[in-house]
Amino acid sequence: MQIIENIINGTNTLLWSYILIILLIGSGLYFSISTKFVQFRMFGEMFRLMGEGATGDKKGISSFQAFCISTASRVGTGNLAGVAIAITTGGPGAVFWMWLIALIGSASAFVEATLAQIYKVKDGDTFRGGPAYYMEKALNARWMGITFAVLISLTFGLAFNSVQANTITSSLNNSFGISKALIAVVLAGITAIIIFGGLKRIAKVAEWMVPVMAGAYILIALYIMVTNITAIPGVFKLIFESAFGFKEAASGAFAAAMMNGIKRGLFSNEAGMGSAPNAAATASVSHPVKQGLIQSLGVFVDTLVICSATAFIILLSGLYTSKEGNGIVLTQNALEGSLGSWAGIFLAVIVFLFAFSSVVGNYYYGESNIEFIKNNKAVLTIYRIAVVGMVAFGSLAELSFVWNLADLFMGLMAIINLIAILLLGKIAFSALKDYTKQKANGQNPVFYKSNIKGLKNVEAWEEAPSRER
Repeated sequence: MQIIENIINGTNTLLWSYILIILLIGSGLYFSISTKFVQFRMFGEMFRLMGEGATGDKKGISSFQAFCISTASRVGTGNLAGVAIAITTGGPGAVFWMWLIALIGSASAFVEATLAQIYKVKDGDTFRGGPAYYMEKALNARWMGITFAVLISLTFGLAFNSVQANTITSSLNNSFGISKALIAVVLAGITAIIIFGGLKRIAKVAEWMVPVMAGAYILIALYIMVTNITAIPGVFKLIFESAFGFKEAASGAFAAAMMNGIKRGLFSNEAGMGSAPNAAATASVSHPVKQGLIQSLGVFVDTLVICSATAFIILLSGLYTSKEGNGIVLTQNALEGSLGSWAGIFLAVIVFLFAFSSVVGNYYYGESNIEFIKNNKAVLTIYRIAVVGMVAFGSLAELSFVWNLADLFMGLMAIINLIAILLLGKIAFSALKDYTKQKANGQNPVFYKSNIKGLKNVEAWEEAPSRER
């Protein structure tokens, strides 16, 4: 009990972070090499599939909608506040390590999403799945799946949602002076309307919210970059010199930049942590690898695009040497310095969109895993009520303990998932070979359970017609 308390209170946080980082980077490198760096050689295919998926499946969840659900959860206030703090504590070099970890981690994202697709189960006219499902079906370890399901439901559905609600409330209260109690009531009400509407309503909300929030923020960042175009080469030079410079190595800043950048990249894009596969499993696609590639692209969008947007806003403002400890305030100050006082209001709106999209995405991760533990409407209703309650609670309470506890649970969740995907990686590799073989033959890849020899306990994919065996 004392060990857990120490971890929660931060005594062993550094060691805990090192262990998790080593596992995440090691698995990312292993998957990159084993897939012949699928995240690079099939980068163009990712965009083609994204366009294909945007047309949607009228009966189920399109691959684009599944992508938006996972992006809604990935892209939160950490993309605004977390990046700012990483730069002020680790220096501009943290940005380079943030980029590097996204390039490596996208291979892990491909593997876990592909596995989630292979082992998904039918849920009416949609699908559900994720790590808990492939732990049970592929590893025959339901106990492992239940452990993961409990951890992700508590972490994302309850704890993280209360933290995101707290961020929304603080931002709107500070920017507009709106009563926190009123924000809590409205926020809880909107959340209830969406989550009680089921997966299709969640997908519809994510489908419009994600492009709007990400697009608006990226356009603002691009405007700042264009209006400061002559300073851009200097910013890149600053990033690379800070990441590798002799002065930084001598002063110890090298290690700080590396650790802060790696942690920001890993915890922002969630590659290998087992959260995004829950959204990936919902998509109706003809081959599991299609969604694996689309989810891999999500890592790039989160880190290389949105986190980089914040990084350039901070670095171009010159505020990266600031001692400001509140990341949102730092980003707000940087925007106001570049655009004027109206930018503070803009950021408050963006914070709302980023944080609320995370609430919606996080909730679904919990729902899918609650249904894995026990597919019962009464249990799901209780969970939904608990989520709405935590959103209201988080809007009004101080949440440092909840945040630390969620970090601990997320670490345990990630370790369990990494063990599973390392054991099952060969199945994803075989699916990738099947996909590329069909593509080379000029076909639109279609997956059958018999395409991979010895594949068992697969429910959502049919046997190949006799003439194709």
